[in-house]
Amino acid sequence: MSSRTHSAPASGDAPARRSLRPNGLARAAVRFKPSSFVGTFVALLLAAAVVSGCGLLLQTGATASLPAARYAGAPVVAAADQEVHMTVDLGEERDETSSPVPDRARLDAALAGTAAGVPGVARAVADVAFPVRILTPGGGASAPLTASGWGSTSFTGAALTSGRAPAAGEVVIGTGTHAGAGTADGSGAGVGERVVLRTPGGEREFTVSGTSGSPGVWFSDAAALAVSGHPGKADAIAVLPHEGADAGAVADRVAAALDGRARVLTGDDRALAEGTAVPAARELLMGLGGSFGGVATMVAVFTAAGTVALSVGQRSREFALLRAIGATPRQLRRSIATEALLVAPLAGVLGCLPGTALAAWWFGELRAKGAVPEGLALDRGVLPYGVAVAAVVVTALLGGLLAARRPSRTEPGRALAEAQVERAAVGRVRTPLGIAALVGGTVFAGVSAGLSGDDAANTALGVVMLYMLAVALLGPVVARVCAGLAGTVLGRSGASGHLAAANSRTNARRLASAITPIVLATAFVSTLLFLHTSTDRAAENQRRAAVTADHVVADPAGLPGDAAERAARQPGVTAAVTVLRTSVLVPSDVQFAPASAQAVSADPSRVQDLGVRTGALADLRPGTVAVDQRLADSAGVRTGERLTLRMPDGGEAKPLVVATYARGLGVAEVTLPRSDLAGRVTSPYPTELLVRGGTAEGLAALGAVTGPDGAAAAHAPERELSAWANRTMAAVLGGFAAVAAANTLVMTVLHRRRELGTLRLIGTTRRQVLRMVRLEALLVAVGGLVLGSAIALATLVPMTNGLTGEAPHVPPLLYGSLAAGVVALGLVSTALPARAALRRR
Repeated sequence: MSSRTHSAPASGDAPARRSLRPNGLARAAVRFKPSSFVGTFVALLLAAAVVSGCGLLLQTGATASLPAARYAGAPVVAAADQEVHMTVDLGEERDETSSPVPDRARLDAALAGTAAGVPGVARAVADVAFPVRILTPGGGASAPLTASGWGSTSFTGAALTSGRAPAAGEVVIGTGTHAGAGTADGSGAGVGERVVLRTPGGEREFTVSGTSGSPGVWFSDAAALAVSGHPGKADAIAVLPHEGADAGAVADRVAAALDGRARVLTGDDRALAEGTAVPAARELLMGLGGSFGGVATMVAVFTAAGTVALSVGQRSREFALLRAIGATPRQLRRSIATEALLVAPLAGVLGCLPGTALAAWWFGELRAKGAVPEGLALDRGVLPYGVAVAAVVVTALLGGLLAARRPSRTEPGRALAEAQVERAAVGRVRTPLGIAALVGGTVFAGVSAGLSGDDAANTALGVVMLYMLAVALLGPVVARVCAGLAGTVLGRSGASGHLAAANSRTNARRLASAITPIVLATAFVSTLLFLHTSTDRAAENQRRAAVTADHVVADPAGLPGDAAERAARQPGVTAAVTVLRTSVLVPSDVQFAPASAQAVSADPSRVQDLGVRTGALADLRPGTVAVDQRLADSAGVRTGERLTLRMPDGGEAKPLVVATYARGLGVAEVTLPRSDLAGRVTSPYPTELLVRGGTAEGLAALGAVTGPDGAAAAHAPERELSAWANRTMAAVLGGFAAVAAANTLVMTVLHRRRELGTLRLIGTTRRQVLRMVRLEALLVAVGGLVLGSAIALATLVPMTNGLTGEAPHVPPLLYGSLAAGVVALGLVSTALPARAALRRR
């Protein structure tokens, strides 16, 4: 009997002992109070989405490859390296950076003879591909066609449908590609007829020796090299082994024979010989996934850690009670760690779903804009998903454990007291770190203001990061300052205002947790959006001021090579200059940076006012160059010195700087004589003709004629893509930060259910409580908006000054929309949970 009486309490105590075990505490908390973990779950899920999405882009860039298209029928291909390389000295170590060439690197066509002599090689073809147009008797021209040497048909599969292979002075025309060109009746040129072709080597007449069922134009191999615009240079050498020969062994022997004068490629690597699309896409994707992904990941992880810390801090009363009934500090820490392991992995896995959708959408947009070649697929390997899940688990663990340090160490009685009233003391660690970040951001802003060009832009990026870190670390101090400044205004708003002011002053940590995400959203979105508006406005202003021509003749497919001479013969024309737009590479400290370039046929000062600062554009001649003043400053060159750069084909050149000018952003950062691009671009046809005097009717035969506003802006493709990327990054980061801010605001309001209920019990009306919450939300929104705008302004001023020489351009409507969105976010994210909490009362 006594035994049974004694055993009952023992069995009853067993569940109590088990509930104090860390795993039991964690499971009970998640099971019986799931609402306490919803905000944490959402924050971790969003963080996993950002990390996995950016990781997928980074992984795709690292593994990007395409199967060979043109060279699919050539088992071995020799080609020039389509990237330029720079060795960077990092003290005791050296690193190599690479940049894709703007156009295409070529190799000596004579190497085909060397490759043909290698044992096991049946044939080696020096391949070229270039644009041509068939001219009509009436002076018109067909759409651009791809021309090659007839030898390329040995690996492309093109075949004759009539006639014979071309000899000297002859061509084969692909059927279906020349309708409306070549003959007066528009039926197309037949075998034996004569056609006039506009080639990179000039306009020439040929006899049609045959036709092919494939689109294109074929010359004899020797003629193709001669008229390609880069005589003696081949795009690649297609190596065809003997039947049964091992392609790998042949490739090794060819590589040994060429002795480093070309890259020898097999398999999917042969696609690298078909142009720079894959290297450029790889660089873009790794830049987005790495640079932006690094910033976005840091923001996401930091925000998630803050949300975890907020969630743990809101449960300080619960932890104090656990300490009071005997839970040890170690048990509390293990319980919080177990909660993280229960919540974070599921949030991480589910977050990978929207992360995949984000990466797929972004990748699809890049492909639609031509930045990523067709056929390249998003690499959905498991590594980014694993990193995302691991990142949120580690974030949850560290955030929770750091937040639990004080409640787990504090004596039970003191912990209960602190759980009722927020402690006023500032952190002894975070405050000095926050002050250091604030000082660092100020120093960086000062340094950036004294720089120009990309140096100023790159330094300014550190400003926004350091200021954001300072706001996060000094959050309670910042919140008290905001509450103090707003207290006078709120105090004049009646009882609700007094309550809002008192709450804000006494709960600075809670206020800081709500303000920080809004500061983050405003700072990043403003920086990205207004950087774009500032550079666009400066470029447009420069372009309008620079073009002094009366007429602009344009043809995207290319104007005749003698367009300037033909225009000059028109009555009333006093100046005519053709412009070919391309890009060059200028070395910086760590890599080659692309710069927009224009190649002109004559003195551009006759049709353009580039805002010359030093020297004279009239001194432009072969072997010289004029550059934008900011580019010259970044490169460290002045008028009379030589600028080292890489031409569109990757070849090195050291032209003499004869002038610097101010309007490079709107026109071109580099201006050089058109003759210096001979043999260095695939399509040497000018796309614009700038004319002073004359009439539009007299110039219409050359192309589409417009006024000065028709001149193309000099935005390089990289800059246009960068503008779109800025808007997209603003949307991604802004969307994430907005959801994070809303999540935090909802968590803080729902945690105040007891407080709101108490206010109702002591006689405060429902309307007064809701008005108090709205005023607090306005304080949070306006405080976050002001701080975020200040950080953005401190970043934008040196950045835009370095890039454009002008102050930031902030469109009032755009900023007003942003401000309205922030205020609406704060009001909605507090009003809805407040109403829900009051309904339960």
